Amino acid sequence: MPCGASLKFTAWLIFSFCLPASAVGQSSAKRVGYEEEQAAKRAVQIKAEKLALEPVAKEARLQELTLELGKRQKSILDLQSQRGIYDQSLIEAYDDVARLYADLEDYERAAGALGEALQLARINSGLYSEHQLPLIAALIETRSHIKQWQAVDDLAHLSHHISQRLYRLDNQKYLSAAQNYGQWKLRVISENLLQQNARSLMNTTEDLSSFYDSIISGLERETEVDTHGLIALLRGKSQADIVMARNIASTPYSYFQGTESQYVTQVRCQNRRNAAGQVARQCVNVQVENPRYRQSQQTAKRMALYRHTNAIDRSLETIRDLYASNSQISAAEKQDLEEIVSQLQIEADSMRRTRPRGSLF
Repeated sequence: MPCGASLKFTAWLIFSFCLPASAVGQSSAKRVGYEEEQAAKRAVQIKAEKLALEPVAKEARLQELTLELGKRQKSILDLQSQRGIYDQSLIEAYDDVARLYADLEDYERAAGALGEALQLARINSGLYSEHQLPLIAALIETRSHIKQWQAVDDLAHLSHHISQRLYRLDNQKYLSAAQNYGQWKLRVISENLLQQNARSLMNTTEDLSSFYDSIISGLERETEVDTHGLIALLRGKSQADIVMARNIASTPYSYFQGTESQYVTQVRCQNRRNAAGQVARQCVNVQVENPRYRQSQQTAKRMALYRHTNAIDRSLETIRDLYASNSQISAAEKQDLEEIVSQLQIEADSMRRTRPRGSLF
């Protein structure tokens, strides 16, 4: 090979191996950017296709549920004609229909079907049968969807009443039912779901605190107590007492019943001339507001607030003693409980600082 050609070939080799180094990097970066762009476009396209198919899939699902509902309703009619309108097999049939109505978001009809199932359960199993409890729970959920709070409250009362008749006080199933009932009543109070006035709300809260008191007192007399269940009840009672203390603190003292008589009788006399022209002293008894009555109202409010803040302190101290002395409660659970107790204590202390003082309340 001639010398000049050899030099050209060598230069070409050097250029082919050295120059493309940066060019390759640029090409690779462009290729990665292009692939990312294409992937993003594909993702957008897939999402658009899914959104386009959603109405079609939803319509198909509705048709499927409607056809299935027709079959279930026909099955109920067949069972009624073959076995009678009170046959026990109808309970499950109505429950299935209720589930289909719920899937169709027709909660009014779902509640109606569950109501039929509940009545049949009471006829077949008695007024206090365990079979009613899941049906009542389903009814509570269904009625809640359509915000029929009075019906939900009635069902919550019924569920607790049946559980109270079925189980012992220290039974885990009853403790769970009591906790559910207490949490529901606390929600009723906190959100005022039943549209109660201030006095009715205070009465409801007082009843809830007494409800917890009666259960906790009964459990403390038992030899073997479910520590977790007792702690949950004490926590619920503390929350109820905090709500009660908050309501008391924000309520004018004039709402409270004083311990003194509201009115007192006073004798008032005047000098008047009689028919003969002589001056005669005439006296009459009149009722006037007792100035001590307002003071007794203030005292009544102060004592009510004191009673509930002290009840909170006692409950929280009992919770601390329980989890400190129980080896079955893990360290993580103890830490969680300590955080809960600390938060409740802060709220209780804030209520204590708002105790009425002097004549301003």
